[in-house]
Amino acid sequence: MSHDGASCYLASVSTTSNTTWAEFRERYEDEVLASLSTKHEKGVCTVFNWIEKILNPRYVRDLTSNRLSYFQTQLRSDLSSKGGKATGREETTIESYLRSLKPALKWAADMGMIQSVPKVKMPRRTKKNGKQMKGRPITLEEFERMTMKVEAGLRIAGKRTTKATKGKVSDEARAKREEKRTQRLKQIVPLWQRLIEGLWLSGLRLDEALNLSWDDPRLIRVDLDGKRPMFDIPGEMQKNGRDTLTPITPDFYDFLMKTPAKERTGPVFALAGLRRRDTGRPGIDYVSKVISAIGEAANVKVNETASGKVKFASARDLRRSFGERWARRVMPVVLKELMRHEDIETTMRYYVGQNAQATADAIWEASGNTLGNTSPIQTHTCAK
Repeated sequence: MSHDGASCYLASVSTTSNTTWAEFRERYEDEVLASLSTKHEKGVCTVFNWIEKILNPRYVRDLTSNRLSYFQTQLRSDLSSKGGKATGREETTIESYLRSLKPALKWAADMGMIQSVPKVKMPRRTKKNGKQMKGRPITLEEFERMTMKVEAGLRIAGKRTTKATKGKVSDEARAKREEKRTQRLKQIVPLWQRLIEGLWLSGLRLDEALNLSWDDPRLIRVDLDGKRPMFDIPGEMQKNGRDTLTPITPDFYDFLMKTPAKERTGPVFALAGLRRRDTGRPGIDYVSKVISAIGEAANVKVNETASGKVKFASARDLRRSFGERWARRVMPVVLKELMRHEDIETTMRYYVGQNAQATADAIWEASGNTLGNTSPIQTHTCAK
């Protein structure tokens, strides 16, 4: 190699290997994420935050295959700062993080920030206790219990998000505070009950429901102008980036029509927080925590790990319930459109055939038999 060639080579290696993580992140956010949806940008930034928390890389080259393997291990066994309680991430969450990270590493290699993309070993998909989902569809009775426990759930969430008051509080002050809280709850409980019912009937994801509008074309809009009611979803709010019209089911349409025509403006689900000083609509993180607290108050358990950690019903489980109900009524290709899955395998894996009891009932009813009918189905018997 000539002297000039060697100099160029060394300069190239130096430039590639000395790009700092901070420089990479700033460029990637400005040059790539800025052109993508806000939801996608937020998801990638969450992964970057975890990278910094666990690996704290100085240079992009520090993200080797070995370090990324260690990253996965730490995600599974991450300890929160609250009493050292284990809060390891689920395998599906870890897989999602890595899928968001791989394009970023490829872009870094294309930009000459690293010499090659480190090999990322994706976690194996394993069933937990034989289940493919973190939760499950909830029953009608469980849904009704949740609507009755909205106030209790709001109180649970309020205790978890309110900082402890320093110093002693008099009994009189405590009584006044409770009176104000009770009055506030009377005002906001119906709003949260309406959201729970809307999630149960619509099949919308939580962020979609919070962005559902009667008349704002920048958000998911209720379109009542055509032959059938539709969700008009802009590409910015879709995983595939395409503008989409999705049918509204008859029961959710009936739910929407309870709102008088003159009031059909602005957000479909108007929410408010427990504290009077809260201004504006609650964010998705707070709403998600409140719904899970409502599931806890109603004692609707949707999963339990081998270590005894219980997961209570969430907004996603209400969506799963929608999918299960409509799986009994429509073909998989129709259900795929209702759920807005990118791949029909997701529809088949999560919903079709989930309710074995319903399938068994259909078989027995088709044969003219029930469990209460002891007359056997006629079969040929050989004579002795």
